[in-house]
Amino acid sequence: MAARSSSFSTFKSYLHALSDTPHRLRRRACSVSTSLEETNRLRARSGSEMKRTLDWRDLIGFGVGGMVGAGVFVTTGRASHFCAGPAVILSYAIAGVCALLSAFCYTEFAVDMPVAGGSFSYIRVTFGEFPAFLTGANLIVDYVLSNAAVARGFTSYLGTALGLPANVQLRLAVHGLPKGYNEIDLIAVVVVLLITFVICYSTKESSWLNMSLTALHILFIAFVIAVGFWRGKLINFTEPGDPENAGGFFPFGASGVFNGAAVVYVSYIGYDAMSTMAEEVENPAKNIPIGVTGSVMIVTVLYCLMAASVSALLPYDLIDADAPFSGAFKEGPSGMKWVSNVIGVGASFGIVTSLLVAMLGQARYMCVIGRSCVVPTWFAQVHPSTSTPVNASSFLGVLTAAIALLTDLDILLDLVSIGTLFVFYMVANAVIYRRYVAIGTTNPWPTLSFLFCFSLTCIMFTLLWRFAPSGKPKAVMLGACVAAAVALLQVFLFMVPQARKPENWGVPFMPWIPSISIFLNIFLLGALHRGSYLRFGFFSGLTVLVYVMYSVHSSFDAEEEGVLCEKAGESIKESVERVVVHIL
Repeated sequence: MAARSSSFSTFKSYLHALSDTPHRLRRRACSVSTSLEETNRLRARSGSEMKRTLDWRDLIGFGVGGMVGAGVFVTTGRASHFCAGPAVILSYAIAGVCALLSAFCYTEFAVDMPVAGGSFSYIRVTFGEFPAFLTGANLIVDYVLSNAAVARGFTSYLGTALGLPANVQLRLAVHGLPKGYNEIDLIAVVVVLLITFVICYSTKESSWLNMSLTALHILFIAFVIAVGFWRGKLINFTEPGDPENAGGFFPFGASGVFNGAAVVYVSYIGYDAMSTMAEEVENPAKNIPIGVTGSVMIVTVLYCLMAASVSALLPYDLIDADAPFSGAFKEGPSGMKWVSNVIGVGASFGIVTSLLVAMLGQARYMCVIGRSCVVPTWFAQVHPSTSTPVNASSFLGVLTAAIALLTDLDILLDLVSIGTLFVFYMVANAVIYRRYVAIGTTNPWPTLSFLFCFSLTCIMFTLLWRFAPSGKPKAVMLGACVAAAVALLQVFLFMVPQARKPENWGVPFMPWIPSISIFLNIFLLGALHRGSYLRFGFFSGLTVLVYVMYSVHSSFDAEEEGVLCEKAGESIKESVERVVVHIL
């Protein structure tokens, strides 16, 4: 039998492929993968395998290092000054619970499918190839942009750590370039390229470096917390600096606490990168749940203590919204200005660890997207000597360094959350769908109808919360939304049985916990600015264009060659194989 020519072998072949696009979209866009395919056949496309060298201690180190970056040194001030006041402590606790609920959803998938694809693989086995590519591409864009911004932030904090005056710049100004692109940051480029070298060399050595730097960062944080409590005053928790401002522990009311939680939640982003390391974890069923949940709980305690220490140092209305900790020590008790330099050192360590974990995560996302043939399979290659995705790591590292060299990304710091929150929302939906739908054996429409109606109710609640004027009508409408959501959950719970049970670890109290995660992610998405949605819409449109012009044809060719499977019959086959394995 003659081999079938590739869609990209000649220009004529490509034109023929484009003319066949509607058929290929119907065949591939919603084609789902399976756990067995992700963990076996697709992994083989990387050539060499990633070595299982990580345990729960490594995962906790990656989780804490990835989350506790420089973000907490900024978000605390904004949330306290504008949203919650001293109750920002509770805002961090609520945001920590939100992160833990999302982490549960990731953990169930990571234990069931210990592969490097993270949310891309989870959505691909649930909703299909195109939704997975859409979310995965946006997530990688967010990773690259945020990593470039964080790298440039390292230069700023390095200046603080060295005690340099604010007017002394470590970046080189080039007057011939347009504003926003006229400050060359060579330090950021060096940091990104060094981290790229480390993550290409070895994941285990990357873990050792991360744990060492994270330990130093935690020591600096512990010092800041201790000094804050030592020099702080209890009266600052209840009395404002200006008597005309609202006082008490809840100066902005209960709504302010939840608004503050939406602001500080960005400080927890990073735990999702741990799921991309599942392919390199020994005994995933044991180590992944401990590593993911343990890191989120540790970070939540640290954040609450940091928020309490800064609230003790200054009244909430005197806290600097942009530099709460260094500003508190400058404006607070005399003789403590030197502590701001210590904060700069600690933040520098935090930036390096968060950058290291994020760059590990983005490379593994790209590696598995390459395995699925929707981007060139060159990205899927794992180096036989280092057992790391060198091609994906190098490409994204160089791209990040190039953006960090010239582009002032301060304006993008508020934009990097939307892709991540959207992926969290999709994963929460996916874990419910996967529990209640076995493709080929159960009717998916009751579950899809529930997910759609529940999401719609959450959107209505969020819009009312954000835009409806305060008063009794608003409270009544919010209450009606809550009642409708609870009623939907109860009806779904009693009418739709679960189609599968997790073999090792599963989200408890199904479907309540992932449903709450869906609501929280929609609520937090509602707190983002218009520019975030414009950016998300632009890159989503670009992703659709790439999928239609390249990805669907590449994956169609892979299916014809027997590399990828069709949707039909695969899930039934997987179920049978699971039963056989269980019996044996």
